[in-house]
Amino acid sequence: MRRLLLVVLCLAAPRADAQKFTELAKTPPMGWNSWNKFQCNVSERLIRETADAMAATGMKDAGYQFINIDDCWHGARDSLGFIHPDSARFPSGMKSLADYVHAKGLKLGIYSDAGNKTCGGRPGSRGYEYQDALTYAKWGIDYLKYDWCSSDSLNAPGAYMTMRDALAKAGRPIVFSICEWGNNKPWSWGPSMGHLWRTTGDITACFDCIKEMGGWRAWGVLQILDKQEGLREYAGPGHWNDPDMLEVGNGLTPNEDRAHFSMWSMLAAPLIAGNDLRSMPANVAQVLTNRDVIAVNQDSLGVQGFKYAARDSVEIWFKPLVGGDWAVTFLNRSSTPRAVNFTWAQGTKQGAGTTAGPLVATVPAKDVLMLRLHRA
Repeated sequence: MRRLLLVVLCLAAPRADAQKFTELAKTPPMGWNSWNKFQCNVSERLIRETADAMAATGMKDAGYQFINIDDCWHGARDSLGFIHPDSARFPSGMKSLADYVHAKGLKLGIYSDAGNKTCGGRPGSRGYEYQDALTYAKWGIDYLKYDWCSSDSLNAPGAYMTMRDALAKAGRPIVFSICEWGNNKPWSWGPSMGHLWRTTGDITACFDCIKEMGGWRAWGVLQILDKQEGLREYAGPGHWNDPDMLEVGNGLTPNEDRAHFSMWSMLAAPLIAGNDLRSMPANVAQVLTNRDVIAVNQDSLGVQGFKYAARDSVEIWFKPLVGGDWAVTFLNRSSTPRAVNFTWAQGTKQGAGTTAGPLVATVPAKDVLMLRLHRA
């Protein structure tokens, strides 16, 4: 009687679910992105010059790290499906560009889309997620912004999980920015997928407006701010609410620039500048490199601020900080100055006296008064 020998051809422990790179983005990412100012007009020259400017203007010293190329860098896929950059715009290739940025002590970010096409009509990553992740790792990419255009019939958590797993498989630590516009409540599933997630549609360079864009809307600073209500519980080290990139230096008034930057810092939002760093005036640089405000944003406690009260167009925001300190910001949303008379309970206002008596001040139109409270 012939006996059959059962041979185990492959025996392995089940593969653990892939995870994002948990050591990244312990504080909100700081950097620059090309879209707000340049849209599709990106090139190797722009990115090199921007890296030079970030190092020369004091932004790098203030904590900015990432130089992020947004949409329209793409060329075509080759016969094997691998993506290549537009050779006319990026003649030296992405690996060379990454090496240049890294030599400046900075990091390079790139952009793709969960759908078949990006918002600018370039090749998306749908069906090519693992190939694209391998390509980005080979190039030396440090940050991926992953958009949501041409995403018909896709399940958002599933689509972003696929790219998360692809990045993990490729092995290079890459900050993963979920740009899903808040449609599918990414704050509820984003913490396990990426390091930050967009909470709204696109921002636009105005302080208080809504712009109709032909089928979709762009939001002003105050409109974006209002949409953060109820989301603070989802933010923390390694996983941040993203109210979109900064419009500081893109046509807002100096007061509005200051208010915009301060409120994003109170929100523990990523600080991703979107202006032309090569021609940045001194007043814009002063806002973007304000060390005291950046310290509030980058505080290691990682707690998003909250609106405490609103009185006569003035909002009062608090943000707990490490060591028992607090940041407090009085935001004047109106077009005229507003008086503030606020009674403190306890503590000391560093550099501004004590809290034994009330704070009496005037906040200029569309501006902020921002203080740090330190317990004596």
